[in-house]
Amino acid sequence: MLTGVSRGLGHEAAKVLMARRPHDHYVVLARGDAARAAETLGQATGADRVVGVSCDLGSLADVNRAAGMVTAGVDAGRLPPLGGFLGNAGVVFLTTDTRTADGYEATFAINVLAHQLLIRLLMPRFVAPAWVVLTTSDSHFGQFRYTLGATPPPRWAAPAELATPRHGGPQAAGRAYATSKLGTIYLTHALARRLPPGVGAHSYNPALVAGTDFFRAAPQPLRAVMQGFFRLQLALGRGMTAERAGRRLAETILAGMPGPSGGYVDRGRAVPSSPESYDEGREEELWREGARLCG
Repeated sequence: MLTGVSRGLGHEAAKVLMARRPHDHYVVLARGDAARAAETLGQATGADRVVGVSCDLGSLADVNRAAGMVTAGVDAGRLPPLGGFLGNAGVVFLTTDTRTADGYEATFAINVLAHQLLIRLLMPRFVAPAWVVLTTSDSHFGQFRYTLGATPPPRWAAPAELATPRHGGPQAAGRAYATSKLGTIYLTHALARRLPPGVGAHSYNPALVAGTDFFRAAPQPLRAVMQGFFRLQLALGRGMTAERAGRRLAETILAGMPGPSGGYVDRGRAVPSSPESYDEGREEELWREGARLCG
C-alpha cells in the first residue's frame, strides 16, 4: 500500500517498485481520482495489479472509509494480506491555523495522525515478512547542518496541543513541520513495539529533495525563492532530484530495510536519529493520545 504517490519523491518511488516487481499487488491511496492515478502508474510500469482507493488524509472519516475498503478486500480475497506500507504523504503550510475536516492543525493531523490511524486499522492484515516505511526528514534534528536554516527546530508538546490550530506564520509553520517529522519517528518506534512478529517498521529520511513542488501552497514569489534555494543545494551536492531520491527509497525497500525494526534510515543507511527522538514516554503518549484524537 502506498500514500503520497501523486508527484515527486513518492511518485518516483512507486514507479521503481512497480517496474521492478510488476506482478505484485499494489493499493494506491490518493485524493481525487485514485483509480486514474493507479491506472497511470500501471501503464507506465507494466504493473498489472494496481488498485486505486480514494482517500483524503485530511479527513479521519475518509481514512476510516479507505482502510475499511482495503480490509474488506483482504477479507474477501480480492486482495492478498498486506506485505508492505509506504507512508510518504506529507504537507507543509505557511501558517499553523490551517484546519482539517476534523478541526485539527493540518500539518500534525496529516503527517502523523492520519498515518497512525491508517496503520492501526490495517495492522491485523499484515502477514510476515512485511514492512512499514514512513518518510521523515532530517529537519527533526533541528540543527543548521541539516536544515541550512530552512526550518526552525522542532518543539514537542502534548499531542492534543500539537493538533490544535493556532496563530502563526511561516516560521511557526516550519517548526510545525519539523515537529511532525519528529512525531513520525516517535510513531515508528511505537509501531515497532506493536506490529506482528516479522513485520518491521522504519522511518526513512530522503534528505533535501529538489523539484517536488513541496511549497505549492505558497504564493508565487516565495515558491520562486524556495525553488531557487533547492536548485542551489542540488548544485552544491547537498540534495537530490525527486527521481534519484525516489529510486533510492525504492531500492532500499526492495533490498530489505537495513537495521532493526524501529530504526532510522538516512538515504539507504541505518543511522541514529536525533537524541530527542528516543523517548519512549513521548512515543507511548503519542500512540495513546493519537488514538483518542482519531476517535
